[in-house]
Amino acid sequence: MEPKRLRATIASAQAGSAEGYQALLEAYGPRLYGYFFRATASHHDAEDMLSELMLRLIRQMKNYDDRGRFEPWLFRIAANMVRDRIRRMKSNPGAVSLSAESDSGQSLSDQLPGAVKVVDAEMLAAESSQEIGVALEKLDVTTREMILLRYFGEMSFKELADIFQCPLGTVLARVHRGLRTLRQYMGGEVK
Repeated sequence: MEPKRLRATIASAQAGSAEGYQALLEAYGPRLYGYFFRATASHHDAEDMLSELMLRLIRQMKNYDDRGRFEPWLFRIAANMVRDRIRRMKSNPGAVSLSAESDSGQSLSDQLPGAVKVVDAEMLAAESSQEIGVALEKLDVTTREMILLRYFGEMSFKELADIFQCPLGTVLARVHRGLRTLRQYMGGEVK
């Protein structure tokens, strides 16, 4: 979204306009969904997190200072949500995911009456690459988040430095080391 239009959209959202929030969702929703999907490996969880992010955005939009860049601010909220989710999963390992498959091969959400089956072919193909997900899980949380935001959230290294509030060189080094580690886990397939 061009800067002038983005400022107007942000001002509209800060004024409480549903159209402003809808425009932000249309502009950033696909990238945020991709980031959440890669972080959770679940369409259902990614959709839930995107919905939760929009609720947080509505509550926190008045706190946004337009002197800063919007995109890093928005993705910082998303990264914090992923961190919170990882902490919750570690502290409550017995939690059951609606998208987790049972012995019959069906997820709990598949067994719910009236479950809507909307599947994007592109996302289905991405989901079949579980090997990447398994390899990503082996990385430390911060490095994994940086790689996910860089390649699936389409963030620049500078934006990552802003989000993680660390020097640019640190981001470059962590992403480089993380990619090298991923290559080793995947037998050199990642470029």
